[in-house]
Formats: sequence, C-alpha cells, structure tokens
Amino acid sequence: MTEQRTPRMSRIALLGLAALFSPVLSSCVSQEDHNKSISLAEMYQDQVHSLENENQLLRAENARLLNEASDAYVRGLQEAGYDTEAQARIDELQLRISELDRPMGEIETFKVEGGYVTMIRDDLLFASGSADLGQKGIEALKGVAEGIKASPHGQILVRGHTDSDPIKRPATLKKFPKGNIQLSAERAVAVAVLLFEQKGIASKDVVIMGFGSHKPLRPNDSAENKRLNRRVEIFVADAGE
Repeated sequence: MTEQRTPRMSRIALLGLAALFSPVLSSCVSQEDHNKSISLAEMYQDQVHSLENENQLLRAENARLLNEASDAYVRGLQEAGYDTEAQARIDELQLRISELDRPMGEIETFKVEGGYVTMIRDDLLFASGSADLGQKGIEALKGVAEGIKASPHGQILVRGHTDSDPIKRPATLKKFPKGNIQLSAERAVAVAVLLFEQKGIASKDVVIMGFGSHKPLRPNDSAENKRLNRRVEIFVADAGE
C-alpha cells in the first residue's frame, strides 16, 4: 500500500507545485512583454521629441527668412521711385481735405499741381485686415483705370495708409508680421497690380508705397477720423511731369 501511494502523492504534489508556480511564470512573461512595450514607447517618444525639435527649428528659420524678406520688401516699396516733389503735392491734400464742408465719399478726386489724386476708402477695396481686393473694389478700380487711360499721363504713385490702431488679431498678424506698414504696402501692391493689368497703364510707370499710420489725414482720435485715414491714394502726374 505504501509503495502504491507514494507515486500518487508525488504526482499530486507536482501538480500542486505546477499550479502554484504557473501564475509566477505567467507573470514573468507578462512583465517581460510589458518592459519591452515600455522600451518601445520610450524609443518612439524620443523619436517624436526629436522630430518636434527639428520642426520647431525649421519653423523658426522659416519665420526669420520671412521677416528678412518682408523687411527688404517694405523698404523697397518705400524707397523705389521716391519723388519728393510729388510727395509734397499729395501731402498738401491734408489741408484741402480739412477745409471740406461735407463728408468725404468712398472715392474722391482732387486736382493738384502737376496732376491729380484719387483717394479711395479702404472699406470699399478690402475687408478688415485683408490685402485682397473685394469685388466692389475691383469694379471701382477698373473705373479709376479707365479714367487714367483716357488722357496722357506721367508717373503714377500708389500709396497705402492705415489708422494708428495696431494689428492684434493673431490670424492677421500671421499674414502681416510687420504690422500696419506691411498691410498698407501690400494693399498698395494689390491696387497697383490691378491698374497695370488694364491695357494702357504700364507697370514701369507705377510706383508703390506703404506708409502705415505715418501720414494721417486727420488725428486718429475718433472713429470717423480713423476711417478717413484708412485709404489708398493714387497720384497721377500730368504727361511730361
């Protein structure tokens, strides 16, 4: 009886030990897989972090290059073809306009020595914070272009202006990181491009300038004055001037 019971008891004991150690073995395997998963996750995290750093460096370099290009662009717009005599004639308009006994319209034309100036309110041409011409603005400018082409003319100066309120909206600042002076310059570009896209106006005759808020018609101390200061001026010199 003893010899028969011993093998049976051994088998029971072995089965018990297997059952006892089975969770331990299973746990060891799961922990190993878990450790591998953590290692892989850490490796991927490092790769993502490295790519994010590289992306940030590329974005910073891109912003730097854009700023440099924007600086050169704005300087070029302000300096190219700078005619001090024509500037003085246009600046004399401030006195003329201040003497008007009526509100200014969306488009006004004033005769000045050596030519004439057409002034267009910005809200006719552009949406707020934009340098893209709207349809009403495009139609208005086509009419201005027809008037210019109707008679012989000399140089054409296109000058963009804003009020003194700084650009604050993030989306607008992203487009115009240099602020109002860049916005006014790019609006002048949009107007000038439409003018010389019309047959009869040569691009070589057009000079583009952006002044931001530096040449207001009136002090920027009221909503109405700011509305007047946001404008594009087109000076058309007489032929031979």
